[in-house]
Amino acid sequence: MGNILKASTEITVRFSEVDSMNIVWHGSYALYFEDAREAFGAKFGLGYLDIFGKGYYAPLVDLRFAFKKPLVYGKKARVDVAFRNTEAAKIIFDYEIFDAADSGSPVATGSSVQVFLDREYRLMWTNPPFYEEWKQKWGLL
Repeated sequence: MGNILKASTEITVRFSEVDSMNIVWHGSYALYFEDAREAFGAKFGLGYLDIFGKGYYAPLVDLRFAFKKPLVYGKKARVDVAFRNTEAAKIIFDYEIFDAADSGSPVATGSSVQVFLDREYRLMWTNPPFYEEWKQKWGLL
């Protein structure tokens, strides 16, 4: 079903993102995935403001993580995000985080699912017209 769209972003673990063991607190991974979604949106024109500008919201309804090894304060990592195409009225992303200092070894993987709500907060059961146009533009239909 079309092309594979991917984006990446680099992060450096900040002190505020680690726990008392000096490793990245699990909740920080949600922020790293968010950074990757924003990089994807900037690259492919599917950012939150793009969606909002078309009259919709795209809240997260599912977020999953699988941890492979810890990251510690000061480490650099790369977060890759790939769009998973589906016919459903959803935006699905898959993520991989790699340790930049350790030959790019995997740190974590995960996925997220967003749905569409109109401005009255009603769930959209079919793809909004702008999303169909976006998919067409990127060869995903």
